[in-house]
Amino acid sequence: MDEQEQAVPLPEEGIGEVRISTDVIVVIAHTAATETEGVAGMSAGIADNISQVLGRKGASKGVKVELSGQETSIDLFLIVDYGARIPDVAWRVQERVKTAVETMTGLNVKAINIHVQGVSFENKGQ
Repeated sequence: MDEQEQAVPLPEEGIGEVRISTDVIVVIAHTAATETEGVAGMSAGIADNISQVLGRKGASKGVKVELSGQETSIDLFLIVDYGARIPDVAWRVQERVKTAVETMTGLNVKAINIHVQGVSFENKGQ
């Protein structure tokens, strides 16, 4: 099964089940990360670039999600603002993404790995 098509069943409390697609977790993590001070953007990795060239819908936007039962691990590929202290930005992103994903999905976030892919100089001197 393709990673984009995986879904995790949540504990049953009603007459059916709730399934959350990894695409939903990608959107939550991407939004929380990009709204964090010091993050200039997300870096589409080589896999995303190839996917876009091939016309594959739903590239992961610099976010990789792995699900295992009720736990998830998330890899984020960031571009940080010039002058930002990278360890502080990474810590804020980890905290913000963990809180957002756990609150919105009920899943346990096992790990959030930050990969700094570059530095943005766009706002320097303005």
